Amino acid sequence: MSRSAPWPAQPVIHEVDTWVWLTALARRYQRPVTLADVPAEAWDEVTLPGIDAIWLMGVWERSPVGLEIALGNDELRAAFRAALPDLEPGDVVGSPYCVRNYRVDARLGGPDALAAARALLAERGIRLVLDYVPNHVAPDHPWALRRPELFIRGTSDDLARSPDAFVEVGGAVLARGRDPFFPPWPDVLQLNAFHPEVRQATVEVLSDIGDQCDGLRCDMAMLLLTDVFAATWAERAGPAPAEEFWPEVLRRVRERHPHLLFVAEAYWDREWTLQRQGFDYCYDKRLYDRLLGDADGVRGHLRAGSDYQRKLIRFIENHDEPRAASTLSPPERLRAATVAIATLPGATLWHEGQFDGRRVRVPVFLGRRPDEPSDPELRRFALGLLAAIGRSGLRSGEWCLSETTGWPDNPTHRNLLAWTWEKGPERQLVILNLSADPAQGRVRLPWADLRSHRWTLTPLLDEDPYDSDPFVRDGSEMADVGLFVDLPAWGWHLVAVEPSV
Repeated sequence: MSRSAPWPAQPVIHEVDTWVWLTALARRYQRPVTLADVPAEAWDEVTLPGIDAIWLMGVWERSPVGLEIALGNDELRAAFRAALPDLEPGDVVGSPYCVRNYRVDARLGGPDALAAARALLAERGIRLVLDYVPNHVAPDHPWALRRPELFIRGTSDDLARSPDAFVEVGGAVLARGRDPFFPPWPDVLQLNAFHPEVRQATVEVLSDIGDQCDGLRCDMAMLLLTDVFAATWAERAGPAPAEEFWPEVLRRVRERHPHLLFVAEAYWDREWTLQRQGFDYCYDKRLYDRLLGDADGVRGHLRAGSDYQRKLIRFIENHDEPRAASTLSPPERLRAATVAIATLPGATLWHEGQFDGRRVRVPVFLGRRPDEPSDPELRRFALGLLAAIGRSGLRSGEWCLSETTGWPDNPTHRNLLAWTWEKGPERQLVILNLSADPAQGRVRLPWADLRSHRWTLTPLLDEDPYDSDPFVRDGSEMADVGLFVDLPAWGWHLVAVEPSV
């Protein structure tokens, strides 16, 4: 794989909590493991068929000062013990989003180890994604002492009045990082997005990181939007620049790295704004929330324009959210949501351990996770789904939301969701029952030439509730009144649609 090559359309990304993963491997192999010497079979477990990229979350130097603050926080210590009952002192390694330096942590192998890992991934045709935190840095980041002008500043009166919001570093009073809806974070310092030197420094850091990876996930990217930043910091930030933060920064970084992929962690319905400002993909937290609800909410969300849909990154789990196996129950519901995420347009994000049915969300401060039994049936299903979708070419086609209808005395069709994919002669159909009750209805398919053929519908997975053998339907019926569907609770169909011979 050429490092200068463009990314595939609608990539599939697998997030790996780097420190936790390496600790688990060290316990398995009874030796220290860094990014430079991960066994091939361990790479096999995360570079699965159907995966385009690995996000190695949390590779940068973590702050000793931030770690000390975390260890002194009663609420955090309780969360650590809840996740890891046999917690040991060395298990708390600090937050990967309290960055002391954008240099690979020596305990993970350092920069050379990351370069070796990237080379191995490239040999497998897998791209590498890393993190960047644009809003704040650790209190012991070199800028705090050397370049205090880059930060939101305070006064001695501010410090005396609000010690939870300001801190003295090297004689300067600096604001602690925050977003506008929560109290300040105690372990980070707030950069001033309106300061021109912050933009220049950001370009330099991102360009350096871009030498080491193929894509970047930008933490809490919406905090740097001009209206958000001005509302959060008011006159402390100074006058707003004429140009927004992200268009300027991304444009300049891409002069050096034209194919570097940028993913925005985004909330508060700011996804469309960040897409227009240059991000390739934005978190789709809205879909995550609606998948925990009902089909009508999901359907409304999916009616947005295709240009918007194709630049979202879909997920039902990541390091900030509870484990999907703990929130989506029974198991049939988890499988239905997994099918949905895997077959929607946009990028897809999976989380290491998700396919094994892990239920404990490990705080990012920890370097070890608890032992949990794996769910071999879930893993077989999820890996089969990823591989089948990869083989089908489904995600490289054109997507269309389909209409579902029913009968006056049977409104259960409202629980059905359906969509199609098409690329040349290849067509696929996805149907889901997003409810705990059986659902019946009809799905009208969008293809103009349906009436000219009978059509064979072939399941892409053995787990499909249909028999594994293909079945034939009349094209006129599917075009006019729609394909009849009868699905059990949380049932689904994933089929290829081909003219019947």
